Amino acid sequence: MKTILLLVASNIFMTLAWYGQLKLKIFEGKALWIVILMSWGIAFLEYCLMVPANRLGYANGMTGYQLKITQEVITLLVFVVFAWIVLGEKLTWNYAVSFALILGAVYFAVGVKPGSTGH
Repeated sequence: MKTILLLVASNIFMTLAWYGQLKLKIFEGKALWIVILMSWGIAFLEYCLMVPANRLGYANGMTGYQLKITQEVITLLVFVVFAWIVLGEKLTWNYAVSFALILGAVYFAVGVKPGSTGH
């Protein structure tokens, strides 16, 4: 559970670093190089959470594949909320289907062990 919470927190910072500059007032009117430096500063906080999340998850039995796929789903969940609240974008059916397919990937990566039939 700690791994998941750290991944969620780290992805909030990364989403702000990558996409915050599209709409957040703090970035308005700034030169591109300043926006890049601001984003790097925010991304540093993401790394301070992501690295321990991965180390903790791996130490507790998650594989690298499981960590990566779990992280991608969390990234999408965080982004959906961000896009809705900050960017004012709706989640359309095609994006929802795409997201559902990625959730299927999590099931196969985490819920099915190699050599098993999934039962």
